[in-house]
Amino acid sequence: MFIENNILKHYLKNVYFITGTAYAGKSTMVKMLAEKYDLIFCGENYTCDITDKVADPDIQPNLCFMNLMNSWEDFVKRSPEEYEKWMYGTSDEVTGFEIAELISLSKDKKVIVDTNIPIDVLKEISDYNHVAVMLSPQSMSVERFFDRNDEEKQFILSVIKNCDNSEEVMANYKAGLELINSEKHYNEYAESGFFTLVRDNNEQDTRKEVCDKLAKHFGFVKGK
Repeated sequence: MFIENNILKHYLKNVYFITGTAYAGKSTMVKMLAEKYDLIFCGENYTCDITDKVADPDIQPNLCFMNLMNSWEDFVKRSPEEYEKWMYGTSDEVTGFEIAELISLSKDKKVIVDTNIPIDVLKEISDYNHVAVMLSPQSMSVERFFDRNDEEKQFILSVIKNCDNSEEVMANYKAGLELINSEKHYNEYAESGFFTLVRDNNEQDTRKEVCDKLAKHFGFVKGK
């Protein structure tokens, strides 16, 4: 079955998407906006409970990878190319789950989501004032990747540290992050035509300023 994009756009009219690169502040902004403007909050990987139950290895092999791997060491020891392919393959496979979930959640209330939906799909199913791109320089997205209290990322860090050759494994994992956050992928976001914010100052606390800019862009507040 195929659903036309104009139909999806109509049913997603209450959804506001934030996408972009790692360590750009997406998760923080989604949480702040949800709290400040009474929106339904959909954080990173919010569809996991659904995909764990429904995903089929024959249809969604990337989403099922972690359920089929032998150990978490297998996850962190993949080649950079395999990691990049898996990451973007997962985004493609989770798109249908996200769209279905967001249609369900947004029927009567606005939703703000840290999304994995690819940028080319967002162009088809949403509008300029419903999408924001947040970017960070590659050096920041790679070197500061684990500098957060994010439970999932701290678990991955612990797996790497417990490997016998942990320094080599970390170097390999960061090489994968470099591919995922490469200039090619960065430019796909930067040149998308969507409203874009770049995190270029890591010393000052700009959360309120960024939140206000996003709120204005999304139309949550009115202003010049």
